[in-house]
Amino acid sequence: MTKLRLAIVGAGPAGIYAADILLKAERKFDVSIDLFEQLPAPYGLVRYGVAPDHPRIKGIITALRDVLDRGDIRLFGNVRFGEDITLEDLKKHYNAVIFATGAIRDTALDIPGVDAVASYGAADYVSWFDGHPDVPREWPLDAESVGVLGNGNVALDVARMLAKHAEDLLVTEVPENVYEGLKASRVTDVHVFGRRGPAQVKFTPLELRELGELRDVDMVVYDEDFDYDEASKDAVASNKQVMVIDRVLQSWRKRDSVNNAGGTASRRLHLHFWARPVEVRKDEDGRVAALVYERTQPDGQGGAIGTGELREVPMQALYRAIGYFGSPLPGVPFDKKHGVIPNREGQVLAKDSNQRVPGIYATGWIKRGPVGLIGHTKSDAMETVRHIINDQGSWWQPEDPSEDSIPALLEERGVKWTDLEGWHRLDEHEIALGAPQERARVKVVPREEMVRVSRGE
Repeated sequence: MTKLRLAIVGAGPAGIYAADILLKAERKFDVSIDLFEQLPAPYGLVRYGVAPDHPRIKGIITALRDVLDRGDIRLFGNVRFGEDITLEDLKKHYNAVIFATGAIRDTALDIPGVDAVASYGAADYVSWFDGHPDVPREWPLDAESVGVLGNGNVALDVARMLAKHAEDLLVTEVPENVYEGLKASRVTDVHVFGRRGPAQVKFTPLELRELGELRDVDMVVYDEDFDYDEASKDAVASNKQVMVIDRVLQSWRKRDSVNNAGGTASRRLHLHFWARPVEVRKDEDGRVAALVYERTQPDGQGGAIGTGELREVPMQALYRAIGYFGSPLPGVPFDKKHGVIPNREGQVLAKDSNQRVPGIYATGWIKRGPVGLIGHTKSDAMETVRHIINDQGSWWQPEDPSEDSIPALLEERGVKWTDLEGWHRLDEHEIALGAPQERARVKVVPREEMVRVSRGE
């Protein structure tokens, strides 16, 4: 019987789902799958892109763990594609590869002053508070007034993790250095800006509700933002999600804290709608001093147009949460404009000719851009996997498809890779670190320590 030796680069939900779907699919050949991950631990953005106070979303990890723990997928962690293993290596040892590397950079925002000191991409802050091993251990939280640009779930995650009191995170897996950093934060006001209105936001009701449940944080919304046009009224009436979001926001309008009228909390979280960022003002030291925004208005179709009215909100730090962007991979076609690998239904295309590149596939955010939730990731993987099965005639013909070839290659190159057993060791170690304080776990942050614990050294 023919055998498909498949490499998957990226061990987040996209990569693990693709492996699972292929193993369960109807096919006329055997399958052997190796999963390569540049971090010493699996799960990608579920481990390193979801705020630590989101245990419900973390539940996805249980499903991913079940797939890996079946034992029919090999995991090679702490292996960097393009450095420790190359596309040429994969062609030599596999029939095909799926890239499931996600998107971890921030989309650029082209406005004057965006390069100011203390103007940050949200992705870097998220990586810090999630204990990503490859970012600095400290994060400057010396600003009292902070702005967050964006109206998606990442913007609300960032706003919540800026406004929330550090001690309220102690029940979570927040890393020790992050807890200490947040404890020293000087923030009093967090301002979230969205270009469109309350009926056009991209976040989910759950994320919004959680903001209103923060201890000692007043929610501030502004009456002028709720003068709905017909398109907004229709959206509230016809879409259950928009209806729930509207209900939550309307309930906040009735609170004492609204419009700064007599709130008692030590911190405030302001939601500004109809606000298009125009310029970041700097002080004499080149630091963020204020955000200038243009007041927008409905265009009648659910979008927004400028009014010409400029407003300014003083602040000392700014976070851009306007979307993630993919990163190029050595030797793999890349669309610089959209931050994805060019593809047709997951079959990778040559950049200039749009011709199919045999043996190379994509799934997840690197395939379609950083949109959609976990459900989309599954249907995405199914589409890609279907093509791999049907493309048997154009698979690579590897010189050495043996199972032993990859461990031997990594050994020869001095790569300290981690495997599934090693992840179990690290997982148990983190849970044990949290146990004395009755915490879910305490994440190990330094890469060297993660590798040492995983390898039992």
